Amino acid sequence: MTSNLPRRRARGLRLWPVGTVLPLTFATAIAVAALVFFTGWDLLGAQSLQPERRLTSKTLFDLVKLSFGVVAGAGALVALVVAYRRQRVDEDGALREATRLHTERFTTAVSQLGEESAAVRLGGVHALTGLANDAPTRDLRQTCIDVLCAYLRLPYTAETDLPSADTDARHAYLALREIRHTVIRLIRDHLRLPHEHPHSWQGHDLDFTGVVFDGGNFSNAAFSGGTVSFNDAVFSDGTVHFNGTEFSGATVSFTGTEFSGATVHFNNAKFSGSTVHFNNAKFSGATVHFNNAKFSSGTVHFNNAKFSGATVHFNNAKFSSGTVHFNNAKFSSGTVSFDYAAFSSGMVSFSHAEFSGSRVSFTGTAFSGSTVNFFGTAFSDGRVNFIGARFSGGTVHFDGAGFSGGTVGFGGGFSGGTVIFDRAYGVAPFGLVPSGGLPPTGLILPQTWYSPTP
Repeated sequence: MTSNLPRRRARGLRLWPVGTVLPLTFATAIAVAALVFFTGWDLLGAQSLQPERRLTSKTLFDLVKLSFGVVAGAGALVALVVAYRRQRVDEDGALREATRLHTERFTTAVSQLGEESAAVRLGGVHALTGLANDAPTRDLRQTCIDVLCAYLRLPYTAETDLPSADTDARHAYLALREIRHTVIRLIRDHLRLPHEHPHSWQGHDLDFTGVVFDGGNFSNAAFSGGTVSFNDAVFSDGTVHFNGTEFSGATVSFTGTEFSGATVHFNNAKFSGSTVHFNNAKFSGATVHFNNAKFSSGTVHFNNAKFSGATVHFNNAKFSSGTVHFNNAKFSSGTVSFDYAAFSSGMVSFSHAEFSGSRVSFTGTAFSGSTVNFFGTAFSDGRVNFIGARFSGGTVHFDGAGFSGGTVGFGGGFSGGTVIFDRAYGVAPFGLVPSGGLPPTGLILPQTWYSPTP
């Protein structure tokens, strides 16, 4: 493995010439002294100086003391400028020396990652972690983090793809998995540290693009600040934990990520003050839990996500003061549950989503104080259940929604809120009977219908 050089080399000091600095310093000192003198003159209310016709010995002595004071002040000012420049040069020299030693250790640690022995590579991982903690600059720390992430991005053969009855291949796989899980654990441990801790990695960029995860634990980590990418990553096997993880003040992207064959937990995770992308993510053959997660004060995108053959739970999740998009998402051949979730004081959009061939449940869900959009959503060939949902204090739009070939069940309470079915079409959903009965035409509702009464 080739070593990653630091992004930015330590730049030399940009000090002005002494011949320029000293006149500027004296000019500044004189200007300050004049400002102080005239300010004091004004505050004392002095009108003029009292003339003295004869120069007394006391006055002469005072003039001599003033002359020596000016000379001494000038000398002290020169000494201060020189001492400051010497200090800057010494600090720069110390930084250069620390950077040189860091680079030497960095090269040794990176070379260990390329060794055949798993034990040596594991030592290199810990050495890089220590280097990141001791890095003299933020850029050098970021370089160490980049190498650790790059190690996870190296080609990786999952256990299911190993040749059968090949003991050596399996041993090599187990050794490599141990190293990879160690990298994940070390990153997590440093993300758990408070931001002000000298060894905290919060605010740094983390690039997990295309990484194959067959296990790992990011529980209670804090992704705050910086850019974190899980784009095109594959969660293929094992269990990956994001339980209690906090996504705040950062840009986190799971764009194009594939959740297949693994169990991924986002239980009790907090999505606040950040932008999190699950756009074009594929939830297939996996189990993903967002139970008790809190979505607030940020934006979470599930646009164009595909939920097929997977089990995804948002049970008891709280959607408040933020924006969550499921626009153009496709729910097919799997189970997605929002049971007993609470949508309040924010906006959640399922615009033009497709519910087909899957079971989607909003049982006991509370829609209150928020705006939930199902604009142009297609409900077909599946079962969507709103039984026991409570629509109160908010606005839920089914404008232009199509109900065809599937089962959509309503049977909850409509009170204090607004539910709009403008231009909705298709077969009336099961359990939704407004006062006066359903129209005989088969349209779900008349052109405009607000706050229906079951």
